[in-house]
Formats: sequence, C-alpha cells, structure tokens
Amino acid sequence: MFVEFFFALRDARVPVTLREYLTLLEALGKELHGYSLEHFYYLSRAALVKDERHFDRFDRVFGNHFKGLDLDLDEIDADIPEEWLRRVAERHLSEEEKALIASLGGWDALMETLRERLREQHERHQGGSKWIGTAGTSPFGAWGYNPEGVRIGQDISRHRRAVKVWDKREFRDLDDSVELGTRNMKVALRRLRHFTREGGELLLDIHGTVRATADNAGWLDLCFERERNNKVKVLLLLDVGGSMDDHIYEVERLFSACRSEFKHLEHWYFHNFTYEFLWRDNSLRFGERTPTLDVLHTYGRDYKLIFVGDASMSPYEIVVPGGAVEHWNEEPGHVWLRRFLEQFPDAAWLNPVRRGAWDYVESITMIRELLEQRMFPLTTAGLDAAMRELSA
Repeated sequence: MFVEFFFALRDARVPVTLREYLTLLEALGKELHGYSLEHFYYLSRAALVKDERHFDRFDRVFGNHFKGLDLDLDEIDADIPEEWLRRVAERHLSEEEKALIASLGGWDALMETLRERLREQHERHQGGSKWIGTAGTSPFGAWGYNPEGVRIGQDISRHRRAVKVWDKREFRDLDDSVELGTRNMKVALRRLRHFTREGGELLLDIHGTVRATADNAGWLDLCFERERNNKVKVLLLLDVGGSMDDHIYEVERLFSACRSEFKHLEHWYFHNFTYEFLWRDNSLRFGERTPTLDVLHTYGRDYKLIFVGDASMSPYEIVVPGGAVEHWNEEPGHVWLRRFLEQFPDAAWLNPVRRGAWDYVESITMIRELLEQRMFPLTTAGLDAAMRELSA
C-alpha cells in the first residue's frame, strides 16, 4: 500500500524521493503515527512534502489512495463535556423567524430596559422574550437571538448582533513569528519604506569597486558608501478579538510582514474601536492599560498610522458615549479617531472583510467617511494601494 502511495505521489508531480520514503517507514516503525488515519496523514505529509506549494497535490493523492478506510467507532473511548450537553437549549431560528423579532428601538431604550430587568428579576429564565435568560429572543442573555441586545454569560459570539458584552473575555496577542507563505505582502509593504544615507558606518560598494578596478586596468580600487537606513516610522493599531477571530490568519501574516519590513514599528491593540485606552499585551488588557492620550503624545507626526480591523460593529460604538461593547466610554469613538487623524495625517485602515460586503455594513460606511475613504481591503492589491496612499 505504501509503495503504491509513493508512486502515486510521483505521478502527481509531488517531488518525493526514496530517502523521504525511508524516513516515513522509519517513523511508522517507531509508531509515531499513533494508529490513527489523521495522525498518519500529518506524519506522511511532514516526511514526504518539502514545499507547502505541493500540499494540495498531496491531499488529493492521499484522499484518493486511502479512501474507504473504515473507523471502528466501538473502540473510541471519550467523555462528552457537560457544557456540550447544556448547549441543547441553544436557540436556532430561521431567517424568517429572525425577521419577526424586533429590537427595543435604540440605545437609550435598551439601557433603560436592562436597568429595569436587573431591578425586577429574581430567578433564572430560559426561552423567553422578556427576562435576562438563555435560548430565547430577549435582548438580554445568552444562546438566543435578538437583532440588538446585551450579551451576558456567553463566551463566544454567534450572530454578531450584541451592542454590549457583559463578560470578561480573554484574547491572545498576535504571533509575530509566523512565516509567510508568500512574499506578496512583504513586497507591497516595501513601497512604504524610505531609505537615506547617513551616519558614519561605511559599507563596501561591490558594484563601484568592480567598476573602479576595471577602469584602473585591474588594480584593486576599493569603493565605500554610507550605510542605507530605513527611515519610515509606522504606528500599527490592531483590532483583536470578537469578529476579528475570523481573520486572525491574515492579520498574523500582516503583523509578521510588518515586523520584518519596518525597522521603526510600534504596535498597540484595541477592540472594535479606539477609545481612551490601548494595550501592548492583549492577554493583560484589563490590567495593564495605557491611556490613548499618552500614545498620541509619544509618537511624532512623522509616523504613518495604520489601523487593522474589520470595522464591523454596532454604530453605537462609534457615535454614542457608553457605546463601547466592553466598558462605559465617556466620549464616543469617533472623537478618538479624529484625534488620531489630527496627530497622524498619513493614515490608512486595512480591512480583512471582502470589499464587496462593505456597503452592507453601516459601521464600515461610517468609518470610511471619517477616514475620507482611506480604507483598503487586506489583499495584495489593497496593501499596494494603501502604501501608495501613505507615501504620497
């Protein structure tokens, strides 16, 4: 079976060699596959494939060659978490049923009604449309549905409709060590870099030395030049958590590319929109916060400002005091965004959401207007356009 698999990969132009095949057999002899088809898949791919460009061909050959292998479910011994069983009460509605559920009619009405429920309610509720509870259509609670509500006691977002989250949520920092699968993102970012010659460090000018030596009839004539320094400064503000979890793959690769391309790079985290605090370490976001005014006063106007976020949120988070999804903000979000734009005139927003969907999200339209249309999709073409805008 394994010999046929080896030749099938060769026929599919996956460049496997005999040495790699023997490595796989050695690994199987040491039982590293764990007697699982899934584990064998990852083991064989690691042993036989040298370049990620061939992953797709490998997957097709693997699927065809090992198709039909049965799993003995009687041998599976696993405990089902109690939390999974509790989710049977989770409310699932059709689009027609969702359309019949009305919101309370605005921010003020939502907050006032929540205050009333907190005063009046004294017991647990499930499946209703009024009280704070679970699996219902009330604006307050968890595992139900309402077009505009306050999420309480639910660790993840399902419908992306909450305008306030009454939970402490933990998010992790972006990984800056991710290796990019393509150089396109780095090449696009490189448009922003500006090089100048300064300082006392001298470097050997290879081309100048060759040219001067040739002109000197073969006698060595060394030429030197001042070191070229990357002078561009970038302030990167990253939206992390919530709906941005859907885009963490792309954003981590952007972050890694920025760390590689820009010598003078400062980064801070925010959630959904910028308010009075930012974070350096996202895992400590509720403990070690830095006032946004301190950040504004730390970096000069020569920094290029780049926001990265899906800009998808409740409009209240932009225009209403107290509209922030996780805390009570004294000033609306648009005030803080304008302060950033006044301090850093060279600014752009990179959005991982597909460009064709922007016109259907009200908050994206609002932020684009605040940025004077300087929002670009997180694609190679979008990055290229953003870097041109920042370097203009």
